[in-house]
Amino acid sequence: MRIRATAAIAAVSGALALTGAVIPAAQAAGTLPAHQGWLIARQAQAAHPAVTPFAAGTADSGQPYTLGVTFSDVKVDYGRAAVAVGTTNVAHVPYSFTLTATNVDVSARDFFTGIDLYRGSPSAPTADLYGDQPASCAVTSSTSSSNEVVEVENCTGTVDIYPKSDLTNADAGAGWHTVAWAVAYNGQDPTAPQDLSKIGVADRTGLAAPAVQRYSTLSAKASATSVTKGRTITITGSLTRANWDTHRYAGFTGMPVKLQFRKKGSSTYTTLKTVTTDSHGNVKTTWKASADGYWRYSFTGSATTPAASATGVYVHVK
Repeated sequence: MRIRATAAIAAVSGALALTGAVIPAAQAAGTLPAHQGWLIARQAQAAHPAVTPFAAGTADSGQPYTLGVTFSDVKVDYGRAAVAVGTTNVAHVPYSFTLTATNVDVSARDFFTGIDLYRGSPSAPTADLYGDQPASCAVTSSTSSSNEVVEVENCTGTVDIYPKSDLTNADAGAGWHTVAWAVAYNGQDPTAPQDLSKIGVADRTGLAAPAVQRYSTLSAKASATSVTKGRTITITGSLTRANWDTHRYAGFTGMPVKLQFRKKGSSTYTTLKTVTTDSHGNVKTTWKASADGYWRYSFTGSATTPAASATGVYVHVK
């Protein structure tokens, strides 16, 4: 996993203590500390769950207080069921949500909010995916009374997944959750806060998240590009998927793959038979050619691997 590049807050013997972290030059120069908000929020709550909301300066010494922030309409990757990640390219997964803040200066330069994806429990996640930058938000409404100001924002951003450092094969599939978080530093240095009681945090855990799947590829090749009608052609192919442990693609073995044919002039593929990939992810079968058209293999996907279809190979029948 990537190391969070800001000072971390850790629960130690029921109390909070600052732990030093290496801060890159760009971070030290003042770039926004994305994702630290949830780290602070979950560990502060684990150490001191009954923090009084909306009460800056009244929380116990050294304890962050709970911000007057709520989250709604949280969507990751437009609500899609899964996101596929390869071996090297960074996956930028979009998200959006609505933030409602009560007596919180959301325009402050040291107020940040965003989305994380996590596995396991909120207090002790086994994996955490987050953005390089916090969310960008725009105020859509603002109301005020004698004792409170309520602002509503639409927020968007991306969870940036680096497969080489963020994922292992054990992370593939369902079991992910979404957390929306916010943090107000209120003048405290994000890289080295001196008074935690001045920092406000809020989060909403356990929200739906897409499955994170190992990207797959499928190929198809015909033994001839032109054959006599009624002659048998051989179609070979290979089903591979990303391996997040080795950072290479490897054959996906023992998987059912459909041989499909699309007649010239048609837009629809018809399944002819189902074959199984061998110990290297390869597949091979034969069929009698009867008309001009396109041949391909198609894989319907699994819990850990998305569906894939090969590009159709055209064969002319004489």
